[in-house]
Amino acid sequence: MATSVILPKQGQSVENCIITEWYKKKGDRVVKGDLLFAYETDKSSFEEESQFEGILLEIFFDEGDEVPVLSEVAVIGEEGEKIEAQKQVEKTGADAPAENSQNTLTENGSVGIETLAETTVVTAAVNGNLKLKISPRARKMAELKGITLDDLPGTGPNGRIIVRDIDAVAEGTIQAAPVAQTLTTGEFEDKPLSNLRKLVAKAMHASLQNSAQLTHHLGADARSILSLRKKVKKQQEAGKAGNITLNDMICFAVIKALKSKPEANVHFIGESIRIFRKVHLGIAVDTDRGLMVPVLRNADDLSLAGLSDQIAQLASACRAGNIAPDLLQPDAATFTVSNLGNYGVEMFTPVINLPQAAILGVNTILERPARMEDGTFGFVPFLGLSLTYDHRALDGGPATVFLAEIKKEIEQFNHEIINQ
Repeated sequence: MATSVILPKQGQSVENCIITEWYKKKGDRVVKGDLLFAYETDKSSFEEESQFEGILLEIFFDEGDEVPVLSEVAVIGEEGEKIEAQKQVEKTGADAPAENSQNTLTENGSVGIETLAETTVVTAAVNGNLKLKISPRARKMAELKGITLDDLPGTGPNGRIIVRDIDAVAEGTIQAAPVAQTLTTGEFEDKPLSNLRKLVAKAMHASLQNSAQLTHHLGADARSILSLRKKVKKQQEAGKAGNITLNDMICFAVIKALKSKPEANVHFIGESIRIFRKVHLGIAVDTDRGLMVPVLRNADDLSLAGLSDQIAQLASACRAGNIAPDLLQPDAATFTVSNLGNYGVEMFTPVINLPQAAILGVNTILERPARMEDGTFGFVPFLGLSLTYDHRALDGGPATVFLAEIKKEIEQFNHEIINQ
């Protein structure tokens, strides 16, 4: 009996995925454990293994198609076996769920005129038009060829746009205006936003619109952590320690400050403030695909070495594109650290990941004049700290006390902490 291959749901917030590559083609024999296809969310990528053995009788979506999760994407069975009609995918906008209908098969069970992937209908949100019906293949072709879809008549069932309609526009039979795409001239280049950039832009705009954000700046004497970093590097070279970075030390100090001042370890949720007993630390990670902020849950349970290892693993997963989507949700973290010190940034204003109530920006280390222990003046390395907080959840006094607590924890860092 033929068996459906279903696109898995990766995380509670993921509604659609893009199929990026098929490792098998129609007619190939597969065994359990063979890789069938790769797919990705806006920030993560995955590979799907076959759970069955047989012939790949049909593939319903092409590479590049955006598919609702839990949709039937292929069928595995035995040669000559009839394929039941695929459930038609119909969605309104980007976030609607899949709905069921049936495609038409010929008497011998094969697909008539168009492939099943072509007859799958998508109600696409194009330039605000939520009633435009188009197959995934046609939509992909239109994007590649720079063809607008608003006034394009569809010749498929129920008036939906199919591949032959896009071909007609490309051949000049039907006129259509170009859609927004990469436009290069001698003076400038217009480049469409990536899906990830759109999500980041939307989240940052919403954060600034829907909260009362202020930023306090403070410098912490960095002599202790710089000295410890040198010792760690020597131990690392001797094979006696892992690669504990300055950022790891700063995050460890932040966690201790959050445990001491839990009023900053909160979510502002409208009519109440949710104070967390555990620290779930968000770590801003710069990747080729854009900024990601994975969460390290129960970070307060970790030693410095354990924290360093977990942060490295999260950053690696983000850059490889296989981070779990649920770890990227802003409400999964209770506080976030964003470190731009390596880029030489002297001061900046980080934006809060709502519903969190605060975020710490870490700046570069600068030499500043300071009074020494013997009463003379000299230059001391200071680490810049920038705390942005939501004034709805925190007043200026408690926010300043919390920032001062981070400063104290950094300045009191000692070698015993590394050995714990």
